[in-house]
Amino acid sequence: MKKNYIIVLFLSITGFANAQEHDKNIEEIEIHARAKVTKEREEFKKHAQSTEIISEYEINRNNPSFIEQSLNTMAGVQVEKRTQLGGQRIILRGYGNDQKFNNWGIKIYMNNMPLTGADGVTVLDDVNFGLVNHIDVIKGPAATLYGGGSGGAVRFYIKPETQKGNSVSEQFNTGSFGLFQSSTSATSVGENHSLTANFSHIGSDGYRPHGKSIKNFYNINGEFKLNQNQTVTLLASHGNSLEQVSGQISYDDYYKGIDNGNFAYIRRGAKTKFVTSRAGIGHIWKINEFLSNNTTLFYTGTAGDRIAAGAFETSSASNYGLRSVFVLNKDWNHFRSQTEFGVEIQQSNSTISNYRFKSVNSTEAPILRPLYDGSYFNNINNQSNYFIVEKLTYKPWDLMFLAGVSFNQISYNRKDLLALPGLFLIKGTDLYNKDLSFDKKFKMVATPHFALQKTWKNQIFNFSYSEGYNAPTSATSFTTGLNTTNDNLRAEKAKMWDFSIQGLIRNTSIDYQFSLFSIHIKDKLTQLRGTIDNAERTPYSYWANTGDQKNKGLEMSVGYSYKTENQFISKIQPFASYTYNDFKYSRFSTYLKEHGLPAAVNVYDDKNVAGVPKTKFTLGLDFDTRMGLYWQNTYNFMGSVYTDFANSNKVRSFGLLNSKIGYKHTFNKFDVDVFVIGNNLTSQINYTFLFYGNSINDTDMDNQYNNSAVYTDVNPGPSKAYFFTGFNVKYRF
Repeated sequence: MKKNYIIVLFLSITGFANAQEHDKNIEEIEIHARAKVTKEREEFKKHAQSTEIISEYEINRNNPSFIEQSLNTMAGVQVEKRTQLGGQRIILRGYGNDQKFNNWGIKIYMNNMPLTGADGVTVLDDVNFGLVNHIDVIKGPAATLYGGGSGGAVRFYIKPETQKGNSVSEQFNTGSFGLFQSSTSATSVGENHSLTANFSHIGSDGYRPHGKSIKNFYNINGEFKLNQNQTVTLLASHGNSLEQVSGQISYDDYYKGIDNGNFAYIRRGAKTKFVTSRAGIGHIWKINEFLSNNTTLFYTGTAGDRIAAGAFETSSASNYGLRSVFVLNKDWNHFRSQTEFGVEIQQSNSTISNYRFKSVNSTEAPILRPLYDGSYFNNINNQSNYFIVEKLTYKPWDLMFLAGVSFNQISYNRKDLLALPGLFLIKGTDLYNKDLSFDKKFKMVATPHFALQKTWKNQIFNFSYSEGYNAPTSATSFTTGLNTTNDNLRAEKAKMWDFSIQGLIRNTSIDYQFSLFSIHIKDKLTQLRGTIDNAERTPYSYWANTGDQKNKGLEMSVGYSYKTENQFISKIQPFASYTYNDFKYSRFSTYLKEHGLPAAVNVYDDKNVAGVPKTKFTLGLDFDTRMGLYWQNTYNFMGSVYTDFANSNKVRSFGLLNSKIGYKHTFNKFDVDVFVIGNNLTSQINYTFLFYGNSINDTDMDNQYNNSAVYTDVNPGPSKAYFFTGFNVKYRF
């Protein structure tokens, strides 16, 4: 009934109202605040829900390859990582840490193509963050424009050069942990084109035992103007990424500052390796004065190897599709309208083999179990998203009403490549007497978005309601231990109310954001455990809808740009962000299955959501001088978190102080930037990744804790101050 109501509403609205392009909606005012503010206000008006950006300036406050340093300065955003340069997991408003690894429930893009695969999972190891020069973060359910995602959307951009002429540039970093980083670019910008070719290398011994990182990237980024109304865009990359994995250690060792890695990982040579080729070709077309279109065709091919404490996995995957968005514009009398509608379709095809390790001791080499104890699958995943958003503005009041809806569907097909009759027939006994093939298609889900937005002087007020959803993946939709399809799983659904303000005060030199929100996540997906009723009571894992989660919070940020004349210090920029979270489970319970029936039910109503701090804040203070010297300081505080549903294990808070001192100057045709970066200057014990919820109490076979009940759930960060130095130089012909 709700879906029919939404469809009728939009047919009636779009029957008389079309739209004006969003970048014409921003009031023409002179902004004296931080450089990112103008674009941030545009994105806030476009999405009509809490939206924040990180510009090139903020990205370069630290080494851009450490993307967590940039994103963690935002209110409502957490980024964790398993290795020095890989295994990133982005958490928005408490959502995104539900899987043990990778990203789930957050939609992530590079330019106009999704990095998130058709199965809803995103791996970021193979992304060259060193070239990213702009980031948009849409907080909370954003499914109307971006498909599935209860947490929101993150859009990374590698924007083309705009200054005309030819140039070559070199960026170099070296320092602690054997870091050696080089990025070489050649750029040509003319009247009708902008083209950059880049080669990047980054290598490090890592701050943990067996923690080496090596990445090589080749990248081409371009824009070509065909005529006054048409532009073709190109983004193509090839990357080779290797991250050694140290594994998790115990909390006792973590608090003592002891990090010997996890021997179960180190003995097996644990690593993640990805070789990825990615390409997106876009066409931007101004069809007429009212209608425009932006279409991107994209393809990603990845070959991967993953070695962990218990398994060796190889994979080969492709993901391809298109995203096409039309914008229809019109003004009449006192009204302005904008209709944005389009489609995003993608399919992934992967072949994954997984081999299991036998137990070893310190004197033995790793031994794999027979092939029939592992798995070999071919997966085909499909995801489609159709959306329409209508904005109607009453110009005399500068009051905008937004209504949008998207229709989303996801399906899987998995073929068990080991289930060939007689493949493992030995002496009349079939050692692989199962077939783990299955098909699954979730019904189409409609996700609406409504907003009322008012601009008053330099303040933008926004009140919105939006929905999102997060469908089970192909892995979670099947219970391998029982050889059955998990037909009872329902997609998670999220409903968010959000009141946000973005404003400028004090002659527009002070910018601020304020947001109050409430997100209700229904039918939360959680991994549980059971036992098969046999002589050995074999354990297995499966997924279930365990209840609800209510996320209520407050987010604030403020920045000030103070400029002086005829003074040694030319600009002072302080800024701050603050997050308060009151995230609780509601009607939330987990249980074990024994003899095929639920047993040992655990109820966690009103418990704090695992992995999310009550408070998180960032303070920053930057100084620029007229002679080119600059000093940038950042302090990030992460409050304490519970890792388990019962809130019995609380991990202590920590604060990290980072600083960058540099000198920028232009000499004839050379632009030069020389700098020194110091991180964790107060030598605080901190972590970069934790296991949460049902993933806790990890006890890998053959670790150094002698297989006792010592849980290894924490990946520590560098506990001592560490430093980098480098330079950026560009020569313009």
